[in-house]
Amino acid sequence: MTENIQPSSNNDIHELINIVSKLRDPVGGCPWDLNQTNNSLIPYLLEETHEVANAIREEDDTSLCEELGDLLLQIILHSQISSESNRFTFEDVVNDICKKLIRRHPHVFEKKQNITYEEVRNNWEQIKMKEKPLNNTQTPLTDRLKTKIRSLSALAGAMNISSKVAKAGFEWESIDKVWEKVEEEIEELKYALKNKNYINAENELGDVLFSLLNVARWYNLNPEEGLTNTNKIFLNRFQHLESKFNGEFSNKSPSSLKKTWEEAKKLVNKNK
Repeated sequence: MTENIQPSSNNDIHELINIVSKLRDPVGGCPWDLNQTNNSLIPYLLEETHEVANAIREEDDTSLCEELGDLLLQIILHSQISSESNRFTFEDVVNDICKKLIRRHPHVFEKKQNITYEEVRNNWEQIKMKEKPLNNTQTPLTDRLKTKIRSLSALAGAMNISSKVAKAGFEWESIDKVWEKVEEEIEELKYALKNKNYINAENELGDVLFSLLNVARWYNLNPEEGLTNTNKIFLNRFQHLESKFNGEFSNKSPSSLKKTWEEAKKLVNKNK
């Protein structure tokens, strides 16, 4: 029975696999775990991934250790569910990644040689292309990017597209040209909004964001981290307003809101 399972002193991965297997046991298992599918677990997988990233940003090793465990649980749950329908097992997952790492690091596991960071990245991409060749296509880069971005957020997908096509030679002449494009797209967005063409305005907004991502790429900035930090700072500032006004904003004048917001900015900057 599940209650008799105790993790071993060395926290062996097989103990965790055994526990998850018991949770999924049709006789005596957990109703919640038994009700899960690969699809139903997607939100939890994404949530745990973001929790890991947040613990890293906060430099909180205690939380990082815990969140990595939660993420590992998701991987084993997905593997367990897949094994029950004879698709693949956790061992298959481990074997596949081991083979991939060895295959994509020939400079470490085959010919011992010193190569640069950039050479490693280039070799990795070349090996990936050999592993999954695209046959009978005149647009291999486009085809690969279409496949790649399906699993990414729109922000990450745009950065991936921008980086890959630039590396292939489709690049701006200078950063000044990128800024000109940003300004052009902002004007087109304003025009669409002024004319209440909201469908087109949404597309223009996408163009503005894509252009700004090119600015980020030129300066090696991480837009995901930048936006994450902005969200955090905004909430810290807003917390000051909410506390001061007891959550009542509708009856406050714009000047008082602005004044308190400036106070919040100073407090947040001071506590950084």
